Amino acid sequence: MLTVEKIGGTSMSQFHDVLYNIIIGKRKEGEFYNRVFVVSAYNNVTNWLLEHKKTNEPGVYQKFLNSEDYKADLDKVCQKLISINEGLENVGLQLSEANEFITNRVEQAKTMLSSLSKVLASGYVNAHDIHLAAREILASIGEAHSAWNSTNIINNKGIHAKFVDLCGFDDNEALTIDERITKEFSGIDFKNVICVATGYTKGTEGIMRVFDRGYSEVTFSKAAVDIKADEAVIHKEYHLSSADPNIVGVENCVPVGLTNYIIADQLADIGMEAIHPKAAKPLELSGINIRIKNTFDPDHIGTLISKNYVSPDARVEIVSGSKKMLAIEIHDPLMVSEVGYDAQIMTYFQKYNISYVLKSTNANSITMVIWESNASEKLLEELKQNFYQVTGVPVALVCAMGTNIATPGFLYRAAKALYENNINIECYAQSIMQVNMQFVVKREHYEKAIIALNQALCN
Repeated sequence: MLTVEKIGGTSMSQFHDVLYNIIIGKRKEGEFYNRVFVVSAYNNVTNWLLEHKKTNEPGVYQKFLNSEDYKADLDKVCQKLISINEGLENVGLQLSEANEFITNRVEQAKTMLSSLSKVLASGYVNAHDIHLAAREILASIGEAHSAWNSTNIINNKGIHAKFVDLCGFDDNEALTIDERITKEFSGIDFKNVICVATGYTKGTEGIMRVFDRGYSEVTFSKAAVDIKADEAVIHKEYHLSSADPNIVGVENCVPVGLTNYIIADQLADIGMEAIHPKAAKPLELSGINIRIKNTFDPDHIGTLISKNYVSPDARVEIVSGSKKMLAIEIHDPLMVSEVGYDAQIMTYFQKYNISYVLKSTNANSITMVIWESNASEKLLEELKQNFYQVTGVPVALVCAMGTNIATPGFLYRAAKALYENNINIECYAQSIMQVNMQFVVKREHYEKAIIALNQALCN
């Protein structure tokens, strides 16, 4: 069976476990191959290069944007990458070769960025496009570092491995992302080699322009489709579980086991990405199943996401949600029976590039729940200036999802569990497809709501 397997940054930073749990495992001689690994940068590396994904703490990229001494900061990042290399020497990394590779790659990046700076200073180009090009160059460094190191370590263990560099640093071909992936994987005898590919892929459309920080999963997806993999595997530092073990306790949740792409989309919509939705779609259309596995529980088969799975038994598979939501309600006595009122509202959402996660309406009110952000606050202020009565309330969203919950009783049990825990349902939504019950609750009730729904619906 030919597999394409994605390894995330947190797992990569514990490469000893990756090596002996995932790559080698209990395999015997000759059983190591027919596998392609698409790897993320080690934990925090992309944060240093760009900005912190959660806190927005600036990295090298911000220095480039501000025309500051980005080269000095990039040199500091390079030293951090060399320190990571030193920590991998005892796993089998050939240190001098690894340091030479990443030092050369950083120097190449500095040369490219310097050229971009000169072009930018000319004033004859679109600054936005130059900035995005710099972001692409910086992002690629982390994945090149981790993929080269992994290939070196695997080869030093006596297993034949090939470094598949999709970053395009050493060529000037104007290839799309798909064309580059096809080119780099063509002619490889997968039966006799493990491939380790960079999570970043250079393409004329710019992988970060389209997918931003979800780019490594897009490379993973496109590679799986290109080589016609039998299965796509994502290795994470946790199981895809019935609820967050940090909230409900490890003993009160279980791996989901089986679910479908529709549920994966629901999870992505609330920020709990089993896989980036734009990465999932090509796999779904190609009939390739996704398996989510726990790096640190290698003997467990994980959770299989397939196109047509429906649980034979009515059950809630996952309870999840987010505290970082904002409920915007627009009330207008003149809304009743006015065709297209929603369309007026959505022009403002489009202006700020904001989509809603939940929508609920009555005769003269529309409530939409969105992610809380700087843009959401600006949206709220403009809505207040243009509509009769607008309120914005910080809330939490809690969802109960399953492939087979379109049966009587689930909504009753969920509402009853919240009631018994003195949690009011501020707003509610469910589509006719009935795969996701969405409850809006006060933020201070979020953890209690997750625990209550997990206990009532999953245990």
